[in-house]
Amino acid sequence: MLTPENTIIGFIGTGVMGQSMARHLLHAGYSLVVYSRTKEKANDLLESGAMWADSPKKVAEKATVIFTMVGYPTDVEEVFLSETGLIQHGKPGSYLIDMTTSAPSLAVKIYDEAKKKGIYAIDAPVSGGDVGAREGKLSIMVGGDEEAFEAVRPLLQYLGTNIVYQGKPGAGQHTKMCNQIAIASNMIGVCEAIIYAEKAGLNPEHVLKSITTGAAGSWSLSNLAPRMLNGNFEPGFYIKHFIKDMKIAINEAERMEMDVPGLSLAKSLYDQLAEKGEENRGTQALYKYWKN
Repeated sequence: MLTPENTIIGFIGTGVMGQSMARHLLHAGYSLVVYSRTKEKANDLLESGAMWADSPKKVAEKATVIFTMVGYPTDVEEVFLSETGLIQHGKPGSYLIDMTTSAPSLAVKIYDEAKKKGIYAIDAPVSGGDVGAREGKLSIMVGGDEEAFEAVRPLLQYLGTNIVYQGKPGAGQHTKMCNQIAIASNMIGVCEAIIYAEKAGLNPEHVLKSITTGAAGSWSLSNLAPRMLNGNFEPGFYIKHFIKDMKIAINEAERMEMDVPGLSLAKSLYDQLAEKGEENRGTQALYKYWKN
């Protein structure tokens, strides 16, 4: 059993979501070693008692369970598979849990390489944004060996409330693609509904009171539409990362010979926003497509 007495946890990637997630583990009493490319992003954790490591290699040398929450599949590949990465320097019997949204094929590759070293690799992407991370209420989608999942489940419960084992390596990432596909088209609908309300001369806040609890209700409608109306476009989840996710999903769909017109449209709209310099805004900034 992975207890605070016998476990040192590593956390790589202390950005918008990672910082909150790491803090939950620290508050649970675990010794925590953190690494982020920008050390300043880890300052709050370091002031709260976390230890700093200056590379993934150093994290792997100290920790027996390591969480990663980085940006892109290229970052995941570097952190896990490079000569200075986690698999090369990880301890046999340790657990590597990637919570980044990444390519399913990369998750399988990491699993295979880790297994050769006697290391357990799990893909466990999340949904719930900055609010879910901060409140410890993320939805966590898990792929990998079921025994490894059961071993780390108590740790995942500090981070999320909806934790589902989806199956073999890569299954967590495939499930996250389903999540992103559903969100992509929904975000278009949320924005169009708000813009329609405004053009019809309605009070959009009153409209939300009616439609968030009906058949149109969704997480995005309840949590992101109010941010749109308040002009709050700070990232709970970056547009640039959502574009990355949609690209992965489109590539996977093409591989399965599946047409995804809703997803393709959403990506084209977000691409236009990114070209206008909005890539570091939150996904709710899609609202600006109609306002510009």
